[in-house]
Amino acid sequence: MIPLSVQIILALCLDRLLGDPRWLPHPVGAIGKLALAIETPLRNRFFDRRAGIIAVVIVVGCSTVLAWFLCKLAAVIHPLCGDLVAIAFMTTGFAMQSLKQHALAVHTPLVTDDLPQAREQVAMLVGRDTDNLCETAIARATIESVAENTVDGITAPLLFAGLGGAPGIIFYKAINTLDSTFGYKNERYLQFGWAAAKLDDLANFIPARLTALLVPIAAWLCGQNHKQAWQMFRRDRHNHPSPNGGQIEAAFAGALNIQLGGEISYGGQPGSRPLMGDPNEPITAAKIVDTIRLMVATSLCTLIFAIISTA
Repeated sequence: MIPLSVQIILALCLDRLLGDPRWLPHPVGAIGKLALAIETPLRNRFFDRRAGIIAVVIVVGCSTVLAWFLCKLAAVIHPLCGDLVAIAFMTTGFAMQSLKQHALAVHTPLVTDDLPQAREQVAMLVGRDTDNLCETAIARATIESVAENTVDGITAPLLFAGLGGAPGIIFYKAINTLDSTFGYKNERYLQFGWAAAKLDDLANFIPARLTALLVPIAAWLCGQNHKQAWQMFRRDRHNHPSPNGGQIEAAFAGALNIQLGGEISYGGQPGSRPLMGDPNEPITAAKIVDTIRLMVATSLCTLIFAIISTA
């Protein structure tokens, strides 16, 4: 049998090598389709909030049990087969390579002053309006997205994999996918998506804070401002609409010597977010590369923590 710690390392290495090939079936896609398939039947039978709670139980429960069953079924054929299926499931739970590729896809047109292409690429990372963003706003949106998705796409899956192997990572991805599918604060999903959003906040509560605590170490390894990372985490981590997103974004802002937050627009409605970090340095395309380096270093620190936890 392959030890769980080695399975996690192999899965993360496979993600770095392969990324997220579009031609391969992905559990997240199946989870999203299941969620959408049961939405209308549940809405027709129950009140919105109760229907949303039942949807969460069905999707998270079925996804986790199915992953556990397939791993056990493969292990009946041969223990190594079961380990390989588990590694395959875990690989799909990590998004380090795809996150890096998406960020670089914004960086490349930015350095050549191709703002229309940069806006098109950043729109694939964020939900905010991107049509009129300037270079600084595009870079800021990219950095904020990479910081927040470091938790959702890498470190939280790592920690859940350390706790429960393949079923653990699918359990987390099911919660995260439900939040992406139903967790909107609009008329349609305010009640139905309540349980999905709350469960996602709960699932990310510890990973977000643990990851943010590891950012100063990662910043030190990268030669970035590790002292400022700690100071901004302590000072500004609550300056965000999300109870978890601000933890990591504040730490990243400090490490990069920049200020995040500020003006933002959704659906044509302008608004603003509280500021995080101090504007010691300008937000440029080069900062996107620094953010990727910090993301990788933070992920490796979390990997070490997860391995130690499984020992």
